Amino acid sequence: MPAITTVGFDADDTLWHNERFFAITQDRFAELLVDYAGREHLDERLLAAEYRNLGRYGYGIKAFLLTMVETAIEVTDAKLPASVIRQILEIGHEMLEHPIELLPHARTAVEEVAGSRRAILVTKGDLLDQERKLAQSGLGDLFAGVEIVSEKTPQVYARIFDERGDGAARSIMVGNSVKSDILPALAAGAHAAHVPFDLKWALEHAEHPEPQPRFHELADLGGLPALLEQLDEGTASGV
Repeated sequence: MPAITTVGFDADDTLWHNERFFAITQDRFAELLVDYAGREHLDERLLAAEYRNLGRYGYGIKAFLLTMVETAIEVTDAKLPASVIRQILEIGHEMLEHPIELLPHARTAVEEVAGSRRAILVTKGDLLDQERKLAQSGLGDLFAGVEIVSEKTPQVYARIFDERGDGAARSIMVGNSVKSDILPALAAGAHAAHVPFDLKWALEHAEHPEPQPRFHELADLGGLPALLEQLDEGTASGV
């Protein structure tokens, strides 16, 4: 039996593009409000509102859309024309309808894992939107389980790896976010493989963990099969 029997995959910016659409939308948002607020000030107010609203709206496009409207009203002292609010809603709707674009090696990595281990999707965000992305990705049938959660905590990972696999010690979480995919998975007792992405939401920033046997870094998902084989060999040799 392999050392790692369950592989958890993050979704956004691990399997498919996500943050770049938020960045494009934020640029368009700034263009709409150029007569009311400078870019730096607007970005600061938007980020503060996102942080403030996490407990109300959670994560995802709908939360971002509501926060853009709220921020626009604030920076214009509630003098924002209804026509601009309508345009903000329209660009939010475009985000919800944007087709999914898989990242390099995503399909191959999930296929190879699913052929010999349990592949599960562990993602946070809006339920309907994450289900839409998964359906459009064409990867849905490869996963033995799908978990869409409000937050990724050590307790959440421990539960998922117990229920979906053979416990945290025989599981690995693969993702681009040190804060959400790496640190809490390690705290739960699992392995974690960081796959960096060039764009990162400011609220997902966290320092890398200290070097340890259960923390791994990959240049991209193409290196995942080899990492899993190395972990298998280490167990077989008693390392």
